[in-house]
Amino acid sequence: MKTWHLSTKNTSYLFGLTDSGHLEHLHYGAKLGVFDPMLLHEKMPYPTGLLLDEETQVSLEDLPLEFSTYGKGDIREAMIEIETSDKNRVSDFRYVEDKVLDHPYASSSLPWAYGENKTIEITTRDETSGLTLILCYQVYEHCDVLARSCRLVNTSDQAVVVHRLLSAQLDIDRNDLFWRTFDGHWAREREVHEKELNSGILVNDWKTGISSNRHNPLVILREKDCDEHHGGCFGLNLVYSGNHATIGEVNAYGKSHVVWGINPHSFEIALLPGETLESPLAVMTFSDQGLNRLSSQFHTFINTHLIPRRWRNVPRPVLINSWEATYFNFNESKLMKLAKTAANVGIELFVLDDGWFSKRNNDLSSLGDWSVNLKKLPGGLKRLSRKIHGLGLQFGLWVEPEMVSPDSDLYRTHPEWAITIDGRKPTMGRHQLVLDLSNHDVQDHLIRTFTEVFSSAPIEYVKWDMNRNLSDLHDGSHAHRYMLGLYRVLRELTRTFPDILFESCASGGNRFDMGMLVYMPQTWTSDNTDALCRIDIQDATSQGYPLSTMGAHVSAVPNHQTQRVTPLETRFQVACFGILGYELNLNELSAESLKSIQAQVAFYKEYRELFQFGTFYRISPKHQTNLTDWMVVDENRSIAILMHFQDRAIANPTTQTLHPVGLDPEASYDFSNRPFGIDIGLFGDLINMVSPVRIKPDSLLHQVVRKMKVLHTEVEHGISDGKSLMAAGIKLKQSNVGGFSDETRIFPDGASRLYIFRRIDPLP
Repeated sequence: MKTWHLSTKNTSYLFGLTDSGHLEHLHYGAKLGVFDPMLLHEKMPYPTGLLLDEETQVSLEDLPLEFSTYGKGDIREAMIEIETSDKNRVSDFRYVEDKVLDHPYASSSLPWAYGENKTIEITTRDETSGLTLILCYQVYEHCDVLARSCRLVNTSDQAVVVHRLLSAQLDIDRNDLFWRTFDGHWAREREVHEKELNSGILVNDWKTGISSNRHNPLVILREKDCDEHHGGCFGLNLVYSGNHATIGEVNAYGKSHVVWGINPHSFEIALLPGETLESPLAVMTFSDQGLNRLSSQFHTFINTHLIPRRWRNVPRPVLINSWEATYFNFNESKLMKLAKTAANVGIELFVLDDGWFSKRNNDLSSLGDWSVNLKKLPGGLKRLSRKIHGLGLQFGLWVEPEMVSPDSDLYRTHPEWAITIDGRKPTMGRHQLVLDLSNHDVQDHLIRTFTEVFSSAPIEYVKWDMNRNLSDLHDGSHAHRYMLGLYRVLRELTRTFPDILFESCASGGNRFDMGMLVYMPQTWTSDNTDALCRIDIQDATSQGYPLSTMGAHVSAVPNHQTQRVTPLETRFQVACFGILGYELNLNELSAESLKSIQAQVAFYKEYRELFQFGTFYRISPKHQTNLTDWMVVDENRSIAILMHFQDRAIANPTTQTLHPVGLDPEASYDFSNRPFGIDIGLFGDLINMVSPVRIKPDSLLHQVVRKMKVLHTEVEHGISDGKSLMAAGIKLKQSNVGGFSDETRIFPDGASRLYIFRRIDPLP
């Protein structure tokens, strides 16, 4: 049996060629040694399903395959479905040849991974239709990731219609897996849901033109006993930003079957003789050491092989964004006042958000008219940028290129450029329409327009927004053609402006996917900046995407999305685990708060590369859903930071214990908590227990005391070896249960602490 063994540092992917010319999947999982592949070959001399041909006694119904097709006995979800000129949809692709490319294959029209890896191409052919299907395999050895794609070539003399061309298939000989998806909506992206993969069909998909906040393309299959640190799991994702689908099932013989790629729903692309249709890149990884290892493998892949080379391992600046500070109500003077305060506290990048162009004083008009509003900015972007740079800050700009307002000069001039259907009233979203990026003229216009905008002033950062889903699509190819058009625009602009740091945004995390990360190395994780919500959002996002891709901001309280009040330090500490930014009016804060922010920014800068590129662990205590622990460790295991967060305070609680991971067991560590001030007002009228005079809460005297007397966090400090720290943990000081001293840990609702572990060799 001819076989192909694709191996990474810790995994093996094995498939072979059957006598009938089909590609049988043999193994994906832990790395194999010297192994006879025939031990994994299905032995079915008397198959019970439909026979492909009676001579060879081959049935495809229960044969694990590299790809499934329709109509020849394989009754599982197909990876490929093609309609020929006679309206027939049956296909049977069989092996023709294989070759190894000494260079990595890369698409010219779709986002793709890069590296020094080789590529295996397997050519198959359907003799009846004359079509050719090329399977492409790429291995990223050091991060334990395998990538798959395929190309359908019309080598016949007739046009065909492609209804389904997914990117990858994974057949697994077990039926005890759990199907984990990351779902939600605006402001509550990537909520984790799990179901048992069993008989019937499970689908994780989206159909309105973008990868979506409803169902992220990331899917994880885990064994029943798999947790963050132990057990087997598979991770599946797609380097694509449009309609996607991952479809899973367990067949009647107890075998799991998964296909994923472009959503086949309403998908229909005509392929003329000589033309080729290419699927997006699908990626997969396997871990037998739990979900943290799986996530780390995805993180390494994205940071090393996906984001633009220019930004690989490059520290990202701390920013201030004007949106929640000013919304549309600003002028140059107000912006400069905000920028000066930002510079004073150590912030590095000032980002001007929505409202700087045309008549954009609300969200009712002007998208598409990208000329500066000279009433707000009399000197244009150039003068504002020059002034911002004069403060020692970089300058960034918000844009939403893919959209057009009906009340805009662009729409009045080119109404045909918006996606609408003649005779139907267009569907609106946020008072705007979507420009038809499948139209080459629209693509050229956007490339030309934003080349001018980005050249009009010194601009180091661009936030690229997209605030609605697609609708009113014309045909089954429109959504994919739109995405190809967007990728062309992004490809041209990022090539022209390689030193601009682009951040993708779509009403927050509505397009947080691997496809966008190829052009823009970070994404706005969510419009929801509430720290408690961000714990869940960032925790879930980290399961497939690294901290270096997650925009995370400290915002005002009450929070603009939830009206919740959380401590400033907690807002900061949660935002540390990502690309730190601030999004609030700094000029409305007290001197004490500004002093705290200055200390926060300095702390983040000191450990910036650790927070952005370190190995991240989710280590929340089991069976304690009220607590969340995160930890990030540098490559050499010489420095680590652990965040301990409490959602809700409990009266008379049990002792809380830290359980650090990822340390060097042979090394010694000095650990301590990050100190900060605590507002004495937190105690309300309990202050009278120690005050010689009665102080009425919220009175003038109370305010004076709050300014004059600041409490400090408890001090946690110790020295131990890494093995002991990881095996036994660290018991924290008692939280407030009535009495108070320097040894008391003040830990109310929404409280958090950062603990720093510094390697010291040898033990003193």
